[in-house]
Amino acid sequence: MKKIVLRGGRVVDPAEKINRITDVFIRNGKIEKLGKFSTRGYEEIDVSGLVVAPGFVDIHTHLREPGREDSETILSGATAAAAGGFTSIACMPNTDPPIDSIDAVRFVYDRAKNAPIKVYPIASITKGQNGEELTDMIDCARAGAVAFSEDGKSVANTDLMLNALEYSKMLGVPIISHCEEPSLSRNGVMNEGEVSDLLGLRGIPKAAEEIIVYRDITLSEYVGARLHIAHISTHRSVVAVQEAKKSGAHITSEITPHHLALSDIEVKKFDPNFKVNPPLRDDRELALLRSDLVKGKIDCIATDHAPHAEQDKAVEFSVAPFGMTGLETAIGVIFTEFYHTKRLSLTQIVSLMSTVPASILNLPAGTLKKGAAADITVLDTQKEWTVENFRSKSKNSPFIGRILVGKAVMTISDGKIVYSDGV
Repeated sequence: MKKIVLRGGRVVDPAEKINRITDVFIRNGKIEKLGKFSTRGYEEIDVSGLVVAPGFVDIHTHLREPGREDSETILSGATAAAAGGFTSIACMPNTDPPIDSIDAVRFVYDRAKNAPIKVYPIASITKGQNGEELTDMIDCARAGAVAFSEDGKSVANTDLMLNALEYSKMLGVPIISHCEEPSLSRNGVMNEGEVSDLLGLRGIPKAAEEIIVYRDITLSEYVGARLHIAHISTHRSVVAVQEAKKSGAHITSEITPHHLALSDIEVKKFDPNFKVNPPLRDDRELALLRSDLVKGKIDCIATDHAPHAEQDKAVEFSVAPFGMTGLETAIGVIFTEFYHTKRLSLTQIVSLMSTVPASILNLPAGTLKKGAAADITVLDTQKEWTVENFRSKSKNSPFIGRILVGKAVMTISDGKIVYSDGV
């Protein structure tokens, strides 16, 4: 394998407490060293004026394979991820059939062999995601499942959720909880509030999320298991997580770029690309969540990339499926909304999108230390671009047509350049 040196970039690695202009030497797919050394025998890539960071890690991605390959495949999703600067992604199990067995976990790894980046499967908590019987969590974990989740819905049976947490503690992997009380959210299509009243659309109350957040935190504390709250969308949920952490609970949380950049006012357009679960909240909630992120009260950023085929979204808002794509726009949204407004530093953004998510799922990623896999994202923080072309098979992005500032311009996985945009 050839040797590469990235020359003159600003290297930002929160795990190693590095933020300086230096060179990165790559050999045999690994980080060989950082510093100013002879480059003889290396392919030199000039990245001066750019940021060199450990590859981004998305711990909440929907790849739709098996079952809905018209919306996305493992290969197309991984290709989209590479274009967004991600070198590791973890895919949710709500496929058709679900990822709920050894064979299903192995299927993901088998399909990912040809992917440009690393893909890790998250297995279902219950068989068939029917909420009645636990999957064989031991076998799924041994096959390589990095977490367990029922994403798309909550585990309604509290005793079953408790048992899942007990198994997850034994296995040393987290439960990722989609927090939604179905009896409160049923038939809702957007956030419950002034806008839903104005539009005459059934709303989903914040309490639908918060009730399950409190329930699952209580269960996690009871057994001492690791719990990760997916796509957190209310300030009260954030407060609950913070209170649990202060008491010593092993709780983490994520938030999506769209819950940090958009509010329910967007739904006035009746564009199904703005329909997502949990829903876009009101302006007050948006401001609180943005503040929570800046204050370090939310652990990481995850995309909840949820592709849908064009025909599925080309219907009335009320009957369209929930979900929006996010892998290719995530860093642009975060840089535009937080870096260029001086609310988050480079180090904070890299930590939120690489170092911390890698640690939550215990993935071999999130650092540029010597000997680590050469998984690298090169960023142009000043690059202005319009959201219009996608490598994902689906185009259901709420940011289409928007001008963003900040973009991944090169992605390297195991020392191989898997994406390049003008570098």
